[in-house]
Amino acid sequence: MQPLKVLFEDNHLIVVNKYPGQLVQGDKTGDAPLGDQIKEYIKVKYNKPGEVFLGVVHRIDRPVSGLVIFARTSKALARMNELFREKKVQKTYWAVVKNKPPDENGTLIHFLKKDEAKNKSKAYENEVKGSLRSWLDYKVLGKSDNYYLLEINPHTGRHHQIRVQLASMGCPIKGDIKYGFDRTNEDGSIHLHARSVQFIHPVKGEMIQLTAPAPQEVIWNFFESNLSLEK
Repeated sequence: MQPLKVLFEDNHLIVVNKYPGQLVQGDKTGDAPLGDQIKEYIKVKYNKPGEVFLGVVHRIDRPVSGLVIFARTSKALARMNELFREKKVQKTYWAVVKNKPPDENGTLIHFLKKDEAKNKSKAYENEVKGSLRSWLDYKVLGKSDNYYLLEINPHTGRHHQIRVQLASMGCPIKGDIKYGFDRTNEDGSIHLHARSVQFIHPVKGEMIQLTAPAPQEVIWNFFESNLSLEK
């Protein structure tokens, strides 16, 4: 098991940088989820007897890396859920795509409908029965010889939203064969990373701003180092 990458923790919250391939919550695969690893970490670090409370505030897909917020108390969980419902949590993602987007920056609005049997969503230009309006902004942050780095700000949180909306623009995410990329990544990941988050702490009332380094991998390293040089 890979070591936990904790970005923030206090008595109320713990935020970690998830490896691609890790499950946030248990599923039918039976693989150990990230939540179990965090519970064990808390139990050992704070010498806690008995069951450790840990609430899942939000999820990111298994092949995606980056920031995930967990609550350490039921009060923090309820308040974080409220912040998400009220759209008071600002999340930014990075995505690597092969095809050049039509514009340097833009807004995508689609109506997404989930196919439960295939665990896949489809994007429609107009509303169809059972679909949900989905909205994100994107901009091109960088370019390599073969790929483009996009920054994504989702305004809604739909199933596979960023993956299907970028694919609908003609820019499937590197490694994401489910949504039209031509080949998988060797480790089964896709090049989508929950990069940063900003919100008001649900108990202390102070601003929390966190950034997760991208995975240690050739393409991510290229973009991360080149953006650092530009600053």
